[in-house]
Amino acid sequence: MGNTFSWTTEDGIDIYGIDWPIANAKAIVCIVHGLGEHIHRYEHAIDYFHKNNIAVIGYDRRGHGRSKGKRGHTISYDAFLDEVDHLLGEAKKRYPSLPVFLYGHSMGGNIVLNFTLDRKPVINGVISTGAHIRLAFQPSSITLALGKMMRNIYPGFSQPNGLDVHLLSRDTKVVEAYKNDPYVHNQVTAITGLSMLEKADVLDHYTAAFPVPLLIMHGGADGITSPGGSKDFAARVRGDITLKIWDKFYHEIHNEPEQDLVFAEILGWIDGRV
Repeated sequence: MGNTFSWTTEDGIDIYGIDWPIANAKAIVCIVHGLGEHIHRYEHAIDYFHKNNIAVIGYDRRGHGRSKGKRGHTISYDAFLDEVDHLLGEAKKRYPSLPVFLYGHSMGGNIVLNFTLDRKPVINGVISTGAHIRLAFQPSSITLALGKMMRNIYPGFSQPNGLDVHLLSRDTKVVEAYKNDPYVHNQVTAITGLSMLEKADVLDHYTAAFPVPLLIMHGGADGITSPGGSKDFAARVRGDITLKIWDKFYHEIHNEPEQDLVFAEILGWIDGRV
């Protein structure tokens, strides 16, 4: 059990946060989850980190999980970055002497990469898994047209996100748990969806340096976000960049049957930078 906390954003959204402390921690990992899900889907990862003396802190994004707000909606992409900024502040307040790492998956990977480039935080590294840099499928032309039409008229216009849940993991128990999770949803609004696509395109064309050490990983058989996006990003960007493609793994590499190998890779990378 973690210690829950909350904060209210400038536009009045109550955000759910949770801190999982551990005695004698050597680092703190700040988790930023993916589209439609929530932080408690990472409890098995937190158990692994705890066994290796790493504390974890996380939150549910606005419109997700236990946080308030219309499902899948934001007032702007910057509002997502502001939430990460607040989470880092909480981490540094609670663990002032520890190295800090940002860990984002999928939509969360998109957010932590853009956050680090835009806000230049003082942190020790970024872990990106299955990042939305490029999609592995073509969104419906009707869905895109509707989103573009509604963005300025009614940015909160909501549609299903179109994710094929069977591509999350090769473990059918993970897929069934996702489908039956009351805190999971499949909604995305016009402003959220288009902002994510635009900021993914920024990453897909970024060519300068990455300001902190980066571990970027992707499932080689990811049918939701493209492993090629992560490969090309790692090849273009200068800095301390470590790329790992997990052959045959689906989108949620941390929920594959071989998940312990993924966590061990993360742990080894963190240990090399603590």
